Amino acid sequence: MSGPRIRVAAYVLRYRSTPELLVFDHVDAPEAGTQVPAGGVLPDESLEEAVLREVAEETGLTEVAIVGPIAVDHKPREDNGQPRQTTFFQLTTDPDGADVWHHRVHGDGADAGMEFACRFVPLPLVEGLADTQDAWLSRIDGRGGKAVSSS
Repeated sequence: MSGPRIRVAAYVLRYRSTPELLVFDHVDAPEAGTQVPAGGVLPDESLEEAVLREVAEETGLTEVAIVGPIAVDHKPREDNGQPRQTTFFQLTTDPDGADVWHHRVHGDGADAGMEFACRFVPLPLVEGLADTQDAWLSRIDGRGGKAVSSS
């Protein structure tokens, strides 16, 4: 039996009068729900490299900074029950960037060609995220970007 699929997820925040979280929806698959950037870690890639790559691939944002890991989630995939381990990271970005934009994924990966409708939403969230990706948001210190805990 192989180990769990190793993944990362990104809570990208910008700080205005209230903290705002980067989320997106699949333009061609709205049933997928609202999500944060997330995906698998490539061979020979660190978790930090993977989270930066996923943010750039899925949203086009490259001007982000890692604050630190927030939590490690050991939850099986909802669709097939396969084990996975997801490390959630807190990142920050420029508060003066775009509020809403569309991004098409480039490259030859599984997401290639997908279009995502990206936006920043204020915290706390009004509606939950797909796949309970919002489970660890309580570990964010909304006053300025400090990770509360990584355990």
